Amino acid sequence: MLRENINAALKEAMKAHDAPKVSTLRLVNAALKNADIEARGQGKAALADEDVLSLLQKMIKQRQESVELYEKGARPELAAKEREEIAVISAYLPKQLSAEEAEAAVKAVIAEIGAAGMKDMGKVIAALRERHAGQLDMGKASGIVKGLLK
Repeated sequence: MLRENINAALKEAMKAHDAPKVSTLRLVNAALKNADIEARGQGKAALADEDVLSLLQKMIKQRQESVELYEKGARPELAAKEREEIAVISAYLPKQLSAEEAEAAVKAVIAEIGAAGMKDMGKVIAALRERHAGQLDMGKASGIVKGLLK
């Protein structure tokens, strides 16, 4: 489903002559094809929607790191290009949880699982991944979990 949305948006962007969007969506498609080829090599099926979400989040994270480096290197034009790509890719991700919503989700999972200490952190993160795939940055979530499971 997500893959079809991306391909449809690519066609629309091509018709509208939106060059930045076309190039970004082509990068996304190339990354998806590479991941599919890698999965086939390991005897797995093509990527499911949750795997596609994970790949898109990874692409966004890479671009955010690039923005920081370009800003440190005094290259604002390249940083702006990366930000444009982030905006295009982000359109295909579900709405991200705010800090308050993320903390509430973590607290709910901790209460539901009955996590008592750091030894239960893996269970909590696994449950968060299952319930909030694409909505929650797991790096930030692990910080919240650590703070709550002291």
